[in-house]
Amino acid sequence: MKPPKSKIFALIIVSVFLTSILSGGVWFLVRQKYPKIIKSLPDPFILNNGTRVSTAQDWEIRRIEIKELLQSSEYGTIPGRPDRVVANEIQSEVLENGTKKTVVLSITPFNSTPSVTFNMMIWVYTPNIPGPLPVVVKVSPDSTGSQEMASDIILNRGYMYVCYNHTELDPDTKGHDIEGAAQSAYPSYSWGSLGVWAWGGSRVVDYLVGESWVEAPDGIPEADPTKLIITGHSRRGKTALLAGAMDERFAMVVPNGSGCGGTGSFLVQGSACETIQVITSPKNYKSWFKEDFNRFGRNEMNLTFDQHFLCALVAPRVLITTNALQDYWANPSGTQTIYKATDIVYEFLGVKERNGIHYRKGKHAFKEEDFGVLLDFADLHLLGKNITGDFCKTPYPYESPIEFAAP
Repeated sequence: MKPPKSKIFALIIVSVFLTSILSGGVWFLVRQKYPKIIKSLPDPFILNNGTRVSTAQDWEIRRIEIKELLQSSEYGTIPGRPDRVVANEIQSEVLENGTKKTVVLSITPFNSTPSVTFNMMIWVYTPNIPGPLPVVVKVSPDSTGSQEMASDIILNRGYMYVCYNHTELDPDTKGHDIEGAAQSAYPSYSWGSLGVWAWGGSRVVDYLVGESWVEAPDGIPEADPTKLIITGHSRRGKTALLAGAMDERFAMVVPNGSGCGGTGSFLVQGSACETIQVITSPKNYKSWFKEDFNRFGRNEMNLTFDQHFLCALVAPRVLITTNALQDYWANPSGTQTIYKATDIVYEFLGVKERNGIHYRKGKHAFKEEDFGVLLDFADLHLLGKNITGDFCKTPYPYESPIEFAAP
């Protein structure tokens, strides 16, 4: 007895549906291993006058040009240091393995207008050992923004841990923009939120190293000014990378899951990753970037840079990017190409070992494993300890579209 036509039709529909799902899943996984390539990555060694970098001195000139390019195109212009910073300790707490102090930084951009002042709160965790100490500076308070609590891990490894409230400088918004305190105080600059938040990281450094424009009646922490690290996760990872690229006082830079606008490539796109069009949509995070950066949305062919330009600004200092294999939104496969392209700059400067990349299993988060990699790499390169580990993971088999080599 033949089954009714209605059942046959239903079986056909189910079969087509399942086939579609399976083929879509297979394509998704293939696209991760072999991402979409829009074009080859631009050569970071080409100077604005058309000649190519050939010496370390040439590279210093090129670094200045790259900073100007990224500010004029992607992040907006960022001001220099303020005229005055006053640090006031408002709370102190004794921990099992150290102390935690809450400090307010009052920032006055111009002494000529002393009434224009705004605040940023920071939290200083110090282990019970004598200084000067290496420092991990983190964008945002501890255990916020998909980040596991890290204070105990960091203190137990002998590092100071300083977190800062970046959103006091400029609110973290989606679908709209609010002019924050820093943007209001510097109206002639075109910086978006990422630029503002990165600038805040530099103000933390002002305090930690006791710059001449800082007043700290309660004293300066015993930080080692040669061993300052900045890190952050997701949008805060983008911020950390930008801060570390622009401020050479950071000896080490560790963006975690930073994606589009961080270490994710604009020109090499894995499955379901965030793109310029998506991130700069007025419904999403246009305010993070320079106002007109969205002109490159679905127009990446016209980009004269990719994020290896930003990463290269960290060289020859220490850089490691930490990522998760299932963090598809952050473009982990495209990040591999940015690492490889940046590696060529480190090779040119003779410090290839200072550029690292790490992938763990899992999704979008800042986990204990990520902090462990950060501290191991810091122990190795900043403290000179005998540390072993795989700090150059490249799990994706595709060939990166890199046509330039070290001069």
